[in-house]
Amino acid sequence: MKYKDMTNPPDLSLSTGTGPQQRQVPVYEDYLPPCNHACPAGENIQSWLDLSQAERYEDAWNRLLEDNPMPAVHGRVCYHPCETSCNRVNVDGAVSIHAVERFLGDLAFENGWKPKIIGEKSNKQVLIVGGGPSGLSAAYHLARLGHQVEIRDAGPIAGGMMHFGIPSYRLPRDILAAEVKRIEDMGVTITLNHKVENLKTEKEEGNFDAVFVAVGAHIGRSVEIPININSDTLDAVTFLRDIGMGNTPKIGKRVAIYGGGNTAMDAARTAKRLGAETMVIYRRDRKNMPAHDFEAAEAIEEGVVFHWLRTIVELDEDSQVKVEVMELDNNGRPQPTGTYEILKADTVILALGQNIDSALLKTFPEIEVESDGVVAVDEQMMTAVHGVFAGGDMVPSARTVTIATGHGKKAARNIDAYLRNTQYQQPLKSHIVEHKELNLWYNTDADQSEQPAIPPEQRNQTFEEVLGGLSQDEATYEASRCYSCGNCFECDGCYGACPEGAIIKLGKGKFYDVNEALCTGCTACTLQCPTAAIHMVEKTINIT
Repeated sequence: MKYKDMTNPPDLSLSTGTGPQQRQVPVYEDYLPPCNHACPAGENIQSWLDLSQAERYEDAWNRLLEDNPMPAVHGRVCYHPCETSCNRVNVDGAVSIHAVERFLGDLAFENGWKPKIIGEKSNKQVLIVGGGPSGLSAAYHLARLGHQVEIRDAGPIAGGMMHFGIPSYRLPRDILAAEVKRIEDMGVTITLNHKVENLKTEKEEGNFDAVFVAVGAHIGRSVEIPININSDTLDAVTFLRDIGMGNTPKIGKRVAIYGGGNTAMDAARTAKRLGAETMVIYRRDRKNMPAHDFEAAEAIEEGVVFHWLRTIVELDEDSQVKVEVMELDNNGRPQPTGTYEILKADTVILALGQNIDSALLKTFPEIEVESDGVVAVDEQMMTAVHGVFAGGDMVPSARTVTIATGHGKKAARNIDAYLRNTQYQQPLKSHIVEHKELNLWYNTDADQSEQPAIPPEQRNQTFEEVLGGLSQDEATYEASRCYSCGNCFECDGCYGACPEGAIIKLGKGKFYDVNEALCTGCTACTLQCPTAAIHMVEKTINIT
């Protein structure tokens, strides 16, 4: 007997069976959990949560590292779209995936766990330009696959925007440094204070077999505003970079941040910690701002004042900031009203986005560079030049640490295939399980674990880390809240539900099988399956 998808089922008038669905039979097939699907780094989240709830923490960490080399970083700075997609959101709150990830990352430091090298040594050399999240991710995965890797970075410290863009109250520098060191310990060479000016020359002189360009967006965008010569302005990227370098700029007592993205929130919260009265000026409302809402909420808790629906039209002497009141049209776009207000600020910090310095690519005229510095790549993340790949901020995409890390992994797998004269085949995506497909007969309310945090009235005066981590018991409990959407966890629900004894237990870790001679197609097993790991499919009969 053969099975096929339920679309266009054949005529089964000759089939036998006594159940109401006798033309269908159950099959076991793992579906894709929504958290896995939403993760920009492509983590198998459900798998390492399962290992965590079984207290197999090192195994969970190793499973995590198959996709993401910096869990202690991501557990702190990722905006965790996996949790937004978690089916438990519909019940009592998403699984706190980022908190368990952070727990595993920190536990690895405590126990000195080491990642595994899985590939055969290739004697191939890869140059990576940029030591940010994408470059570090690619370096890790390439080293893990057996290649020699060198990162060349213009900065004095590895980490890119993780070090120079994310404030230390979100990402402690010792955590980042420890993640970077582990990658170095795998044999990756990191050359600092080395700005690559001519990519073609460095590739040829270094005898590199492939190149991955992952230069971060370090150039702040400007805007045409009439500015009095005495007015102080900074761009947010430079401001945060100076802080990351330990060079605190003079910003005065009153600071205005112009912009509504996550960088604007970081700049505002940083200025507040430097003792300034801080406000954010943004031309849309809170609902339409690009920053994640919890970032705005935390800034407000810390005393940052927001002026929504305002745009700066002039910076004058005596610290005067002239703004025009805006209103949103039917498409949510801000429109001028002709009404003006005067605000006071000693310094205005512009947080209007970033561009990339792509001058190093000029020796490859076939690579087209857009005005903001991004380049086009194909499905293998290769540019128009054979053997030159690009990712992270260099390519069109949203700019987050986790997306950049995912780019590094994808590029590494394609570079590995290129170096070995093969082609990497992306695994096919399965059906994504929705909440309505689950049969949560066993469910009980289990509220999300809460991470400890410094009170707002204290944290706006210090650069100490705001959020604390979960204890081992809390992390294990949190991992156990996972529904295992789409994947069998051997609960025996199907086995107990089958009235005909057609479900066969194959032993722990081997799951189940179906005795087709006994199965009547009654669907009791699928109605009992909590995870939607069993599906009824149309059966066909070969008639000879």
